[in-house]
Amino acid sequence: MKVKDVMHKGVDWVSPDTPITEIAKLMQGHDIGCIPIGEDDQLIGMVTDRDIVCKGLASKSFNARMTARDVMTEGIHCCREEDDLAKAIHHMETLKIRRLPVINKSKRMVGMISLGDVGQFATADVVSQCVKSVSAHH
Repeated sequence: MKVKDVMHKGVDWVSPDTPITEIAKLMQGHDIGCIPIGEDDQLIGMVTDRDIVCKGLASKSFNARMTARDVMTEGIHCCREEDDLAKAIHHMETLKIRRLPVINKSKRMVGMISLGDVGQFATADVVSQCVKSVSAHH
């Protein structure tokens, strides 16, 4: 099975200057836990719901004007839409991440694969191993 067969299609990204309040509203409205961050037509990071809480709300320097740049995890890991699902799962396990942007041959983001997607399409043994690996403490 290929990544393109299980991914969520049509994922958008926001700029690093986007307020975290707006990002939180996007997450709530779309029932998602992360938003990719892009600048100059390139992905540069990711903001998760956990980033907003731990690096934003719970930080000593919190203020209501914080932006994606203030809380995002820099750098981006991704997989290709033509990759085998097993390869993407292995990548998620190795990096201990729950979500992985998907790019096409032109290096354009075309979707996102999540632990939930893996749970719907992989075997029970693969899902169990993936959850254990991804959930392990860093």
